[in-house]
Amino acid sequence: MHTYLDCIPCFLRQALKASRLAAPGQEEIHKKIILKFCNLVPKFDLSLSPPALAGKIYEHINKLTGQNDPFKAYKQKVNQKALSLLPQLKEMLKKHSDPLKTALHISIIGNYIDAGIDLTFDWEKALHQEENTLNQDTINFFLQQLENHSQIMILGDNAGEIVLDKLLVEELVKLSKKVIYVVRERPIINDATIEDARQVGMTELCTVISSGVNTPGTVLEACSKEFKEKLNKTPIILSKGQGNFEALLDQKNNVFFAFKVKCPVVEQITGKKIGESVFMYK
Repeated sequence: MHTYLDCIPCFLRQALKASRLAAPGQEEIHKKIILKFCNLVPKFDLSLSPPALAGKIYEHINKLTGQNDPFKAYKQKVNQKALSLLPQLKEMLKKHSDPLKTALHISIIGNYIDAGIDLTFDWEKALHQEENTLNQDTINFFLQQLENHSQIMILGDNAGEIVLDKLLVEELVKLSKKVIYVVRERPIINDATIEDARQVGMTELCTVISSGVNTPGTVLEACSKEFKEKLNKTPIILSKGQGNFEALLDQKNNVFFAFKVKCPVVEQITGKKIGESVFMYK
């Protein structure tokens, strides 16, 4: 997916938010970051995906603030909050006739936990009340693929969300599936890294690897050679989050995309309304 003009104001808003988190109360630094962003806009290559451009923007934010992980405290907080929900969610799965499908739905709802957008909602309430609107044909095909293959790769997205992904991983492990869970190489917004995977216990459940990127999405040209080799060899790819969707939609086939729609551009592409779940196969 290329970058649309509508993405640029979103970049600006995220840059200001990150600058204030990285350098609280330091208005001069905030101003420098915004002016730097404005200087970069004419140089933007809009043929790149939004995550590819966002990665470049956050590199400048890190340099100007001296902070490599401005969202670290936020990520730790949402990881702990999500972990506190696990006992009741596990009880929910026990009572459900199709725990794998329920775990997948919970995992997608978890994609709401995103510091990169301003989408106000009660996600704890959503876990219990939101109706399952996933495409049944796509789910059936996903289950069929699981019957035919023993290995699946999950491209992770955000902190907090990674906790809810654990429920899905646990269900897959019960089916004797080998799961590879992928995180970012370095901190970028609130994207999950190996540190988050260790904090929430994902590394104890399955193999966790890095894609090699420090972009808010799996931008293939920035990924490590080792990761791309594993990606191409794995028969089932489950891509979590809108950032991964934006990065991979035009770059990779045979991918299941699972995420919440969070902006008008993706709303137009998917035909789903902002806040709705998407589970599609390309």
